[in-house]
Amino acid sequence: MEKMWAGRFIGALDRMADDFNSSIHFDSKMYEQDIKGSLAHAAMLCAQGIISADDLEKISAGLEEILADIREGRLEIDMNAEDIHMFVEAELTKRIGDVGKRLHTARSRNDQVALDLRLYLRDESAKIKAGLLSLIKAIYEKASENTDAIMPGYTHLQRAQPITFAQHLLAYAMMFMRDVDRLSDAVKRMNVSPLGSCALAGTTYPTDRDMVAKALGFDGVTENSMDGVSDRDFCAELLSVCSIIMMHLSRFSEEIILWSSWEFGFVELSDAYTTGSSIMPQKKNSDMAELVRGKTGRVYGDLIGTLTMLKGLPLAYNKDMQEDKESVFDGVETVEKCLEIFAPMLSTMKVKKENMRTAAGKGFINATDLADYLTKKGMPFRSAYKIVGNIVASCLASGNILETLPLAVYKNFSELFEEDLYEEISLDTCVKKRISKGSTGPESVSYQLRLVADYLNMQTID
Repeated sequence: MEKMWAGRFIGALDRMADDFNSSIHFDSKMYEQDIKGSLAHAAMLCAQGIISADDLEKISAGLEEILADIREGRLEIDMNAEDIHMFVEAELTKRIGDVGKRLHTARSRNDQVALDLRLYLRDESAKIKAGLLSLIKAIYEKASENTDAIMPGYTHLQRAQPITFAQHLLAYAMMFMRDVDRLSDAVKRMNVSPLGSCALAGTTYPTDRDMVAKALGFDGVTENSMDGVSDRDFCAELLSVCSIIMMHLSRFSEEIILWSSWEFGFVELSDAYTTGSSIMPQKKNSDMAELVRGKTGRVYGDLIGTLTMLKGLPLAYNKDMQEDKESVFDGVETVEKCLEIFAPMLSTMKVKKENMRTAAGKGFINATDLADYLTKKGMPFRSAYKIVGNIVASCLASGNILETLPLAVYKNFSELFEEDLYEEISLDTCVKKRISKGSTGPESVSYQLRLVADYLNMQTID
């Protein structure tokens, strides 16, 4: 296939160099966006009197036909083409003749590829948003089922204080809600049209960039033509959002992996989302969660690769920027796949409430409540803290727990202890009396559930 830029050159491009230069094997997935952008561009050229109505009719019909043929499998994208933009233009010219050559008037591949990439990533962002909302809904439903499931809360991976499983799950709902908001913010900055920037300096034709932007659903246009063709902030920002999403998914995966182990036994994953061992017949491995955890580093790499590629580039367009697509495509597709598997894995997960409560009964996780008991009776908290620490040390030496330590022993530490202390340090009471906003108490968890439900009800998929 003759290169569109072949006029300047006498010799042919080396075959290895041609392959090295080509991007068709990865940018071909933007064929829909490329054709939609070309349709809007052609309509604008006609409206501005740059091409005739007859030319527009032929170009539009040809582009629509190419789009339909690719979708239906009647037209195979030629992997010998340099890129998807050149393939579509060459195919159009082959079908409608020289009229097809008018399509590229008042634009460059520099602004064309920038347009296609924004359109494509806007579409992919909508898929990520849908995946996040599905996961938040799964978390909401699982939390709603487990408001009475008491478990140990941890700091430093040491048992700390009693919480409900619902509270723990809702912490992740809050993370993913922030991710949706971050994604929406990134799309706002992405959603401006660079088309009309041309190679870097704009055009001498009386184009209407705003018309094209409106036709393609953009909020406006890039205000500087050099920035329009060389900006890839939107790729880096989207990959940053993807990296944070993966970080949250990885943390959640780690907990699910721990919870499903024999050592914890808090949950059991469905057979549909686990695998076995080739040698150990008893194994049930949480491979899907482990893969999500592993793929997090991959998305981080996509972000760092993109930032590194951009860090030394002078204005305006440079061929280095061809490297943006594989990274950002990989990042968004990895997030989409992880979200796709995570929501049903969570929804089908069995919660073992009895094991959670048994674990919560150990580790002295009601020690803070015992100190609060003394504080409410007038003792300074630091003094109460020290006394309870001594009591815990005594229990460890004698094999007791706070709930079974005799009152007479308690009184050896302070006369403020009375029979009511046992009710105060019961796990149910420890949870119920958490009344501060955002806490693990029943009223607070109910409020958090309402927040999540309201958030889901307000969201729409663009």
